[in-house]
Amino acid sequence: MITWLRIGVIVVALSIVTLVLLPFQMAGLAFDLRMRRYIPRYWHRAACWLLGIRIHLHGRIDRRRPLMLAANHASWKDILVLGAVADVAFIAKSEVADWPVFGLLAKLQKTIFVARDQKRQAGQQVNEIAERMKAGEIVVLFPEGTTSDGNRLLDIKSSLFGAAAAAVPSVPGNVVHVQPVAIAYTRVYGMAMGRYHRPIAAWPGDIELVPHLMGVLKAEAIDVDVSFGEAVAFRAGDNRKALSAEVAAKIRRMLLARLRGRDYG
Repeated sequence: MITWLRIGVIVVALSIVTLVLLPFQMAGLAFDLRMRRYIPRYWHRAACWLLGIRIHLHGRIDRRRPLMLAANHASWKDILVLGAVADVAFIAKSEVADWPVFGLLAKLQKTIFVARDQKRQAGQQVNEIAERMKAGEIVVLFPEGTTSDGNRLLDIKSSLFGAAAAAVPSVPGNVVHVQPVAIAYTRVYGMAMGRYHRPIAAWPGDIELVPHLMGVLKAEAIDVDVSFGEAVAFRAGDNRKALSAEVAAKIRRMLLARLRGRDYG
């Protein structure tokens, strides 16, 4: 009974927060006002607080621009976490736009939707990414291309860094800073989260959304460690596969260190 009461309170409270912020975000999107960038941060922070997601930061976001964050991807909660930490814009596959609830929220945050199998739109999408970075927005890429079980980093698709490579000629200084980020879900109910319990936080593709969502709502406290690594400067002529390998190695080291309860050095 208490569990269902808590779920009801979360749903009602988050609905209220959404209704309060929605008019301001809609206005920001309609007139491309600067507030459209930071209003989502308030929503994400409220969502994390209501869900009991406690964020522990290690390092900081690079101050240089243009900046792309490349993070491992374990769950839709990664978006809440990174969105609560900074004013960011996400790159997502085009199918996300049609998802119930999540698709609407993504559009309200002005997510950049990428149709990977439609080459005709590739130039337009790259131009949007470049323009957003030129304007000082921090763009987030999940280079695994899908979600994992939270215990490891999947193979990174170097092709997804094509947006950074294509944007280089269009941005100031002809350089894009790519910063590796590791998101590690480490504790649940205050106890260390092992491999067996990590699916409570992670959302691999073979788990249905509704049961997973109910599990998250029932969990009263989930701790997540977010580690920011040293940014890699990507310039014209640099090798995209080399960038991918370097970023992957940094994410993997940070992720494994946090999952094992160690400091990354």
